Amino acid sequence: MLWSLFKIILFVVLIGAATVGATYLLETDGGIRVDIGAQEYNLGALQAVIALIVLVVTLWILLKLAGLIVATIRFLNGDETAISRHFDRNRERKGYEALADGMMALASGEERTAITKAARAERYLRRPELTNLITAQAAEMAGDRKKATEVYKRLLADERTRFVGVRGLMKQKLEEGDTDTAMKLAEKAFALKPQHAETGDVLLALQATQNDWHGARETLGKKVKHGALPKDVGKRRDAVLALQEAKGIFQDGNSIRAREAAIEANKLSPDLIPGSVLAARSYLEQDNKRYAARVLTKTWKVQPHPDIAEAFAEIEPNETPEQRLKRFKALTKEHPDHPENKMLLAELHIAAEQFDKAREALGDLPTTKPTQRVLTLMAAIERGLEAPDSEIRAWLAKAVVAPRGPQWVCDKCHTVHADWGPVCENCGAFDTLSWSEPRETDMKMPGGTRMDALLVGAPDIAPDREMVAEARAEDHEALVGGSDPADEAVDVTPAEATETESKN
Repeated sequence: MLWSLFKIILFVVLIGAATVGATYLLETDGGIRVDIGAQEYNLGALQAVIALIVLVVTLWILLKLAGLIVATIRFLNGDETAISRHFDRNRERKGYEALADGMMALASGEERTAITKAARAERYLRRPELTNLITAQAAEMAGDRKKATEVYKRLLADERTRFVGVRGLMKQKLEEGDTDTAMKLAEKAFALKPQHAETGDVLLALQATQNDWHGARETLGKKVKHGALPKDVGKRRDAVLALQEAKGIFQDGNSIRAREAAIEANKLSPDLIPGSVLAARSYLEQDNKRYAARVLTKTWKVQPHPDIAEAFAEIEPNETPEQRLKRFKALTKEHPDHPENKMLLAELHIAAEQFDKAREALGDLPTTKPTQRVLTLMAAIERGLEAPDSEIRAWLAKAVVAPRGPQWVCDKCHTVHADWGPVCENCGAFDTLSWSEPRETDMKMPGGTRMDALLVGAPDIAPDREMVAEARAEDHEALVGGSDPADEAVDVTPAEATETESKN
């Protein structure tokens, strides 16, 4: 609307300026005299301007005629497209100008202008592989999904644009939530261009969400083969997929094939903790304790983890605490300063009722890294040393509100998961869970504040779990029933409160 009004005003101004100019030239004295041989021509100011304009137009026409004559000569010499190229040159210029304007409008967010310019470019160029893509993207920006779908389907007819059409339809189905159709389209797009990284990632994620681990491994292999993924990354992700495939086979009851898949996953990526645990248990089913211990020890050297210690304890479930302490030296000699290693040693000494050594094993963890597990271990140690109940409850009370330590955290969206999985439950990212400290302290923790499972065979320590539950129950009772803590606080002086806090 404003642009049309501006063009009308500009036209009126130009007409007015031309009229004023012509009047000025008519009133101007003098002129131009042209002598050609014996002829003499006297032109006034206005006549001179008109003659100049006519001369410029004549020269332009002569140049066009010269170009046509050259094209005709080329045609007569055997160039069959010379004349058509001569006439199409101007159309191409206008078409490419319209195409450039359409691309600029699309980048600027002017979707309606982009559609108009794309239609103009198509009229001049007749190159749908260039103009349809702009039209489809502009239609999507304008919210006209029907037109975008129609244009994407037109792109399927040309081999040069078929991939673009399939990819566009795939994205539309993903936005609509039609994952089944989206996966079929992703398979077609990946078959057309296996080296396209984004399409391969989409297909891999869809196959993972639908538990098609075998298909996902094939897709991953093609990505590595065509250079869309580094070999080391591909090897790691293949191990993740092999692990999930093994879990699925275990659930189906094919234990022999599942053991092979679990061992393969461990060989592909020895540092994959869930894969090592599953491989070790597979070896134990074969009664191959030596290989099971070797797998777990190798992974512990890379990163200590409670699941590894739990699986290591399952190798000899009926051993005495003293025997377990001796056998676990294969693990505890590695990373002596690692918090997980210190907690493991403390738990082993608690199971052997060596409470002084357990406290020594924890070292400064209760002050430098006071996690729920560390503080619960301190409560168990104090109970083993027959400390007063008030001190034991103080440790348990701290454990209730303490940070929960390392957990399975998504590196992409930082969501905490109770158990490891190949795909993040929140953002859907593949192979992004790592064992690390979460950003928030109030997060989920596998097993809550339970003691580690390697304490199997140490029934004397089991009551400590009841102590945690009892402490929580009494805290809850103090908040919702019985005497009001606020009333009791009235009778406590600040000095007494400080003294009690220092004791705790």
